[in-house]
Amino acid sequence: MVRNMASIGRSGTHDFMLLRVTAVIMTLYTLYLVGFIAFNDITYPVWLNFFAKTSTKVFTLLALLSVLIHAWIGAWQVLSDYVKCALLRGVLQGGIVVLLLVYVLTGVVVLWGV
Repeated sequence: MVRNMASIGRSGTHDFMLLRVTAVIMTLYTLYLVGFIAFNDITYPVWLNFFAKTSTKVFTLLALLSVLIHAWIGAWQVLSDYVKCALLRGVLQGGIVVLLLVYVLTGVVVLWGV
């Protein structure tokens, strides 16, 4: 059996399930935000209190990690299908990983005020 070290999951089925689970988490988070915005008069203090709740912070962090996993699997699949030059594919994948990690780390710093 050939093991693919670039994939997050152990197999195509595992990647498929990760994509579906992360998509559900991102959808629920979007509905959570839309519901909050729809039923509240958004002012800075209201927004600040909303994101001061630990449950919102945890859900936001979970959504950020879901974006990281979802984007990495999608980018890996697209790059492995369409970029045949191994060096270019490696550079692009490395750049995407760096951007995604910066995105998540920035989100953690903004959320938790590290």
